[in-house]
Amino acid sequence: MNKKTSNNLVMLLLALFTVVFVVFLLEAFNVNRTPSIIIGIFVGFGLYSKYMREQKPEKKNKKNLQPVSKEREQFYLSKGLSEEDITFFRETMNNAKEQILQIEENINQAGKLKAIANRNNTLNLIKVLFKDIVNEPDRLHEVDQFLYVHLPSLAELTSKYVQINQHQAKSKQTFDVLEKSAQTIDEMCQQISEDYVSFRSTDISDLANEVELANRRIHREGSNIEDDEI
Repeated sequence: MNKKTSNNLVMLLLALFTVVFVVFLLEAFNVNRTPSIIIGIFVGFGLYSKYMREQKPEKKNKKNLQPVSKEREQFYLSKGLSEEDITFFRETMNNAKEQILQIEENINQAGKLKAIANRNNTLNLIKVLFKDIVNEPDRLHEVDQFLYVHLPSLAELTSKYVQINQHQAKSKQTFDVLEKSAQTIDEMCQQISEDYVSFRSTDISDLANEVELANRRIHREGSNIEDDEI
């Protein structure tokens, strides 16, 4: 039994003790049995529920989207976007940025994921593609599969892989799940490579060139997208 489970059991027993204590206390003041039990349960399990809520890990808050700068707004307008289009585009790309940062964090937590990402040049590709979309907002419709299917799927798959991989005791079934997950992640990374090639089809003659082009872009512009203006 791990420490967390042990603590939960102690709190459950404490809640039961509280129920009994409150019932006897109220009966000592001539309160009827039924109301005493109801009040006891309410108090005891109210405390237990409060404890369990406090044990839940806090979700990371998404970074608030900063107001668009005048320069950036003019750029979007020059690309034919309306004010509604600008709002939608910025919210979409802010969500994509959060997913990319989550993917990078996940990959850095597992050697297997690092190997897959390096083989497919995944982190460089998704960051360069992110930058390209930001610079060509009028082409948002061309990357709907990347933004709404492949990127969120990769974020979800890598998050689940890391969660399972962190289990202290792993059965054969666990290793099988990890292996199948790794294969699916590899396939998703390959799909993202195709997304990048498709978006940059005028610059890339074949799939082999995409690695060199993306690496040159990352080397020139830097790999950090966290502070990129949207």
